Amino acid sequence: MAKGYWIAHVDVGNAEEYGKYVEANAAAFRKYKAVCLARGGKSEALEGIGRARNVIWEFPSYEAALECYYSTEYRQAKRLRDGHGVGEFIIVEGLPDGPTPA
Repeated sequence: MAKGYWIAHVDVGNAEEYGKYVEANAAAFRKYKAVCLARGGKSEALEGIGRARNVIWEFPSYEAALECYYSTEYRQAKRLRDGHGVGEFIIVEGLPDGPTPA
């Protein structure tokens, strides 16, 4: 089964309030067995518009990634984020047989 990924590119407007969202979303991520692959850290936009904060979460499946996003736990956390950052957020399905070498 292919894994699912959340990929977010965000400019945070209010770090203190956004931090409350980060704390609150942990319950949803635990419930859906998500693993954080990248959060914040250094980044460099090589093409297109870059954002200050880039985050990648891995889920056991694409379906689990979607279920987490629409879950009550995550929607409650998301309300804390709304209005305190702007960016792009996508959910993508991984390769069916896992990573492949270049």
